[in-house]
Amino acid sequence: MFEQIRNDIKVIFERDPAARSVLEILFCYPGFHAMRFHHAGHWLWMHDFRLLARFISHIGRMCTGIEIHPGATIDQGFFIDHGMGVVIGETAEIGKNVTMYHGVTLGGTSWKKGKRHPTIEENVIIGAGAAILGAIRIGQNSKIGSGSVVNRDVPPNSTVVGIPGRIVYREGNVYNDPTGVAGTPDPEGKAIKCLTEQVAAVEMRLEELTRKLEKPEESPRVGTAR
Repeated sequence: MFEQIRNDIKVIFERDPAARSVLEILFCYPGFHAMRFHHAGHWLWMHDFRLLARFISHIGRMCTGIEIHPGATIDQGFFIDHGMGVVIGETAEIGKNVTMYHGVTLGGTSWKKGKRHPTIEENVIIGAGAAILGAIRIGQNSKIGSGSVVNRDVPPNSTVVGIPGRIVYREGNVYNDPTGVAGTPDPEGKAIKCLTEQVAAVEMRLEELTRKLEKPEESPRVGTAR
């Protein structure tokens, strides 16, 4: 337990330049407090003290504004910055050295029992207000932009933004393909492309009609009756 606490303090110093002292972290960091509640609740959950585990999780939620289900699996190096409004579901799995900001949801999309929450691999950064939904996998070293809604698997080393989330950067390459990347559709890009094509077609037709109006055809001459 004390080794976990030391490691969490070290992680906060590494990732938050606002951290000034160990005492400040011990008393003023809700993410640090939430993990203490979760470690206790998860131990009870794994030993079949389910009601007590949920109760401890509930107390942690009231004290920190961070809701972590005791059934969630969280590896070392997890850091929640600010933290208010974070929700982590029962079957969520979080790998090593993941950073998460306030307002993030790791939620489900099904009422069926079993795996229904995301798996977050190592070294992932999740921006404020992002929602990652369903039993999907976020590949290692990826970044999820603030406010994004992700409901499909994300390959490793990717950056995802938007609603729905789309890959804009992967493996050192920037993507602007409106048809999507790695099987991820981009409906916004498709809609913009379609509108652009329609506007271009309307402009061409308008130009054609304008030329006709500016140069009207001459009327044929009518012969004079004798």
